[in-house]
Amino acid sequence: MTMKWRSRKGAVLLAVVTALAVPGTAAAEAGRTVQAGRTVQAGPLSLGRPASALKLKEWAQAQRAAERRRQAKPPAIRPLKGLRLTPPAKPAVPAPRKAADASALVLYDTAGPYGFLGELYGMATANLAGHFGTVSAKPVQQYTAGEVEQHTATIYVGSTYYGGSIPDAIPDAFYADVAGTAKPVVWMNDNIWTLAGKVGVPAFTRKYGWDPTRSSFEPVGNVTRVDYKNQPLTRTIPAGADGGILRPAITDPAAVTTLATAQDASTTPATAFPWAIRSANLTYLGEIPYAYTNETDRIIAWHDLLFDALAPDTPARHRAVLRLEDISPASDPAELMAVAQYLASQNIPYAFQVIPVYTDPKGVYNDGVPETITLAQRPQVVDALKYMAANGGRIVAHGYTHQYQDVQNPYTGVTGDDFEFFRAHIDANDSVILDGPVPEDSLAWASQRITTGKALYAPAGLPTPDIWTTPHYAGSALSYEAVKQSYGARLERSLYFAGQLSGGPIDGQRYIGQFFPYPVRDIGGATVLPENLGNYEPEPANNHAARLPADIVRAARYNLAVRDGFASTFYHPYFGTGPLTEIVTGIRDLGYTFVDPASIVP
Repeated sequence: MTMKWRSRKGAVLLAVVTALAVPGTAAAEAGRTVQAGRTVQAGPLSLGRPASALKLKEWAQAQRAAERRRQAKPPAIRPLKGLRLTPPAKPAVPAPRKAADASALVLYDTAGPYGFLGELYGMATANLAGHFGTVSAKPVQQYTAGEVEQHTATIYVGSTYYGGSIPDAIPDAFYADVAGTAKPVVWMNDNIWTLAGKVGVPAFTRKYGWDPTRSSFEPVGNVTRVDYKNQPLTRTIPAGADGGILRPAITDPAAVTTLATAQDASTTPATAFPWAIRSANLTYLGEIPYAYTNETDRIIAWHDLLFDALAPDTPARHRAVLRLEDISPASDPAELMAVAQYLASQNIPYAFQVIPVYTDPKGVYNDGVPETITLAQRPQVVDALKYMAANGGRIVAHGYTHQYQDVQNPYTGVTGDDFEFFRAHIDANDSVILDGPVPEDSLAWASQRITTGKALYAPAGLPTPDIWTTPHYAGSALSYEAVKQSYGARLERSLYFAGQLSGGPIDGQRYIGQFFPYPVRDIGGATVLPENLGNYEPEPANNHAARLPADIVRAARYNLAVRDGFASTFYHPYFGTGPLTEIVTGIRDLGYTFVDPASIVP
């Protein structure tokens, strides 16, 4: 029996970059289930599995061990001579400033056995800051005196716990400038106690109203929720992988503003304590919120807190982006038209992604007979796409064939099922494991596929797209560069590799996946548009739970906490209009306005 093609991509798309700091994340992909002669996609979101090269559990264990040593024997820190703190009063009100006008300095750790994580977290931070203007990012040990004053705000990501066998790599000049500036400074996670010691603990507590030397990550507990702007954001960390959240010892509550609150469910009732605080010009986050994240995660709080540092005058605005996914010459034109006509009736602008060539090199869905179909061979599909383009749709390129050669990568080798610019396999636990760039990976190889695909739209009478989505959201650094040369923006989640920020060799086994709540200019200079809600998947499969319209709407509700954030989702037309109606209505009822993705390209 010939099976009707349906993409199986949903969970791979989500899980490849669901865990922001778990970029080798594995990601089980949507499974195929035969129902009434058709195949349907199933199963989306979970934490995925960290790549072994990231050693996230080892990092957490080392973090907890270092914290126990500090609590047992606090280090002697000599205050810097001649250091002058700015007065504890609030800094002067700055001139009005909005997104795209700011300059951010991002500093990160590279010392110690887990120093590679610092670059990954630095990239993630720099990418987000790229929404607000220019960004300078470098290892903290390269900081030179006075740089804080040259930027709108400074962000330090403390991922290396200094002490013991790892000497402090933070220059005294940075400690002194943080203490002396009136400009916004954000400090994440480790080494804030050293800042207090360098300043002098009494002077630090007088100015900031809390004592980092008496603050502790222990006990780690079980924080499963972070409350921010009345949204109960989730926090789901695998057993043994939690490095903890610093609980600040507040000495002067009047001087400290709690920005977000952690809920520790290991006690009865749950213990609430500050997750993020601000005093004077210093904002402190008790952890680095890039590990083990999903669409409803506490990362949402950080997405919004960046406005406080870099664009505090940004007014509230909530926009939505809808993307129709995995349309190819093998798609059913009737299904496409049904969805397109519904969206036209609702005046909903949207993106629709097109794979210009469908191929089934082994005949998996064609009774064993290899099959390749082009747009020119499917005029009814092309007519449906023309209708979309004329009635609110924005065409987006989605790879060339959305598969790799004639091998399972990881499933069938068929368009829509498999990765195109990355290798992957399924492990014994039925999870999809990312293996790294394809053997042919090069700028020339990727460019040839990308430009060949782009040349196929105009001959079919379709608009040539200027926006791209990488198949299964996974590409090498070189393939992303090739995309940038041909397309003005990417609409997707993306991978970023160790070595990309430092300019060193690219490590294909260590990378961070990231989704964005607003458009950004990333570290590669590319414009990346947001997709932060995931997609509809009615059935569980491959270690992923079903994801229903209510789940997508819930994620959109949590993202209302981002003052100028988006609710961006994608949907497969073969699911019909029923679930789509629920999603569109639910998002719109929250106050979001759907927009053409081209309108948000900076």
